[in-house]
Amino acid sequence: MIKKDLSIRILIVNFAAQFLGGNIVDYMRQFVIPFGGLKAGNYNFAFEIDDEFFENFEYSEVGEGRVQVVCRLERQERMLIFHFHFTGLVTIACDRCGQDYKQPLDGETRLIVKYGSEHQEVSEEVLMIHEKENEIDLSQFFYEYIHLLLPMKRVHGENTAGESLCDPEITRFISEDKTPQVDPRWEKLKQLKDNTNQEN
Repeated sequence: MIKKDLSIRILIVNFAAQFLGGNIVDYMRQFVIPFGGLKAGNYNFAFEIDDEFFENFEYSEVGEGRVQVVCRLERQERMLIFHFHFTGLVTIACDRCGQDYKQPLDGETRLIVKYGSEHQEVSEEVLMIHEKENEIDLSQFFYEYIHLLLPMKRVHGENTAGESLCDPEITRFISEDKTPQVDPRWEKLKQLKDNTNQEN
């Protein structure tokens, strides 16, 4: 019961930080989990990522988005293990026509946090923090994992008829631009060769 109440209190603080705003708590503060007072056990958290989140990262490939993150924390004596499930939609540019489209996201990952003498990233899913730290900011980890979920080839989908949903004007222009152009000098040589063959 104590664990459940603690999770609810943290979610209420997160809600207040996002919607009551003001100078009390910065928007990104809602992605910080204070684990110092947590006893060994499992804890559940939920986060809502929106447009303002991506605006805080200068080089974000995501223009807009709404992503839900469900987090389960395993609090151990010398280790924190976070399990995350990401679901939502983000707006990114299509590689084919350059226009924005909505890309669904769905993925799971984990983050293992260990104590050490200094703060360092050991691997993609293992982080070392100083012994005296009692909270962790998950915003950078969320940002990086969302970008890892983006497909290598980013294009509009297709409608029920199997037709691309890309901008038709742009795709038409691209198709016309890709039409092979024959060098007029080669065309003249071809004509000369054809004439020679006919004479023989």
